[in-house]
Order: sequence, then structure tokens, then C-alpha cells
Amino acid sequence: MDINELCRKIRFSNYTNDELNMLGNAIRYRRSLLTEEKKDFLFPGLHVKFTHSRNGKVVTGVVEKVNRKFVIVRENRGNLLATNWRVPATMLERA
Repeated sequence: MDINELCRKIRFSNYTNDELNMLGNAIRYRRSLLTEEKKDFLFPGLHVKFTHSRNGKVVTGVVEKVNRKFVIVRENRGNLLATNWRVPATMLERA
């Protein structure tokens, strides 16, 4: 079953509130696993990039610190003052 079929089935089926809560819990659990997997490969000094969620700009930088939920990334800006970003680990890619 592909993702579109799954979404269609959820939308048009008669799931109870308890069943929908179970689906939500399964999604949250899988997201937490993805975050942990991604954090295993992040470390201070690693060059990364991410896409800004509001303007679509690709930001490149260096990992400063890996926290429980967010990663601190110092943006590369040449001679200008550097900017620190708090980014979810799942949004980061190697640069």
C-alpha cells in the first residue's frame, strides 16, 4: 500500500477516535526514531544545510551543538556576524 492509498483510506473510513489516536501514536513514534537515527550522524564541526521553512532559502552552516530535540547550527556568512539557528535534526543534510 502506498502513502496515497493509506491517506485515502484514513480520510474515508469510519475509524473511531481511539483508532485515530493509535495511528497518531504510531506516527509520533516513527518520527522519534527518524530523529534519533539522524542525530547519530550529527556532531559538532559537521558542515550541514537545510531549507528555511518560510522563505525557501537554503542555509549552510556548521553544527555547534546537538541537543535532545534541536541542533544548533552556525550559519556561514563570510565576514558578517554569524547567525545561530535551532533546527530539527530531521531537516539537516550534509553540505
